[in-house]
Amino acid sequence: MVKKIISIAIILLVLTPLLSFLAWYFTPKKYLTAAIIDKTVMKADGQEHVSFHWVLNHNRYLKNSTSGYEVNTDYFGFFPKEDTIYAIKGLERFSIESLSLLSDDADLLYITDTYGIYKQEWYAKYTEAKKGKLYGGLSTEDMDFIKQMKSKKKPVIAEFNCLASPTPKILRAEFESLYKVKFTGWTGRYFDSLDEITNLELPGWIMKNYKKNHNGEWPFTKDGVVLVNDDSGTVVILEHGTHLDNPLPFIYATAEGQEHYNLPEKEKYPFWFEVMETDAAVNKTYASYQLATTEQGNQELAKYGIPKSFPAVMSHTGTDYDFYYLAGDFSDNPIGFDASYFKGIGLLKSFFYNAKEPSDRGGFFFNFYKPLLTQILEEANDKIN
Repeated sequence: MVKKIISIAIILLVLTPLLSFLAWYFTPKKYLTAAIIDKTVMKADGQEHVSFHWVLNHNRYLKNSTSGYEVNTDYFGFFPKEDTIYAIKGLERFSIESLSLLSDDADLLYITDTYGIYKQEWYAKYTEAKKGKLYGGLSTEDMDFIKQMKSKKKPVIAEFNCLASPTPKILRAEFESLYKVKFTGWTGRYFDSLDEITNLELPGWIMKNYKKNHNGEWPFTKDGVVLVNDDSGTVVILEHGTHLDNPLPFIYATAEGQEHYNLPEKEKYPFWFEVMETDAAVNKTYASYQLATTEQGNQELAKYGIPKSFPAVMSHTGTDYDFYYLAGDFSDNPIGFDASYFKGIGLLKSFFYNAKEPSDRGGFFFNFYKPLLTQILEEANDKIN
């Protein structure tokens, strides 16, 4: 009897992935032409936009009648090649007429990352002499395309950091006016250690900027949140125990966000986010960040005019236009694209991340990003069919 049970278990173990793949393969295909902008692609795996491609593939969206979306080719932006060779294939090469034709063809625009590539990062192994931006920031052509998409009532999704540096302030203001959102200039991120000796992932410029205004001191060793002002370079540190009861930023969805976008009531978010404002008469906020600050933390935030709660997901949907703003680096998640080929993979999501690891973003992808983008794509698809 025991041997029989073991044999059945082995058969199920072998067959389940196959059945899951077949269920995905025979799921009805849908056709959606998505224009994707990513200017921060250091490697061909495209981590800065792979999450969106994952959702597209998992839900069987094809870019045309025969082909699905490829992570390393289907986007506009920076394309890394061997060694330090690269290609730039952004919207900057398009004329106004070409952008108009592209906006006719595209069903949706998603700006996943415009931070860009910097010479000191791209050529790091070869020389210290090369500094400055290689490519990045919203361009006038990007804005022209965004405006055309809006005028043609095509959905536009944007996220961190399309409004922060190196996007020119004049284009930031134009975007803000177009969609009634405002970037306060503050960005932040959780770090599992603020110890400058042991945590080699702490950006040197953050410590340098903080020390410049604090007599060369950096007294932090625990985990916490770093906040940086994009315009002035001012750095604010919220350390666990002193300024924060819980060091992790959490996103809390409204009741409507939970119902409409299948968002969890609460989800940790340990990566880059930005402090945004929005016109509530135009845009609806479906989820917001909250920092679990102590009284000392409240005082530190108040000193710089930073709120402890601010929008994470904002949108305007209607007959006039559809717009979504995600105030975080939501598309950048270290996930395996191959998992997108298996239907029902969400039932096994706990195997793909460690819920006890504060910096793990797998839970955010499966619990928050995946249902959010699935619903957005479904609504976009319904409107064109």
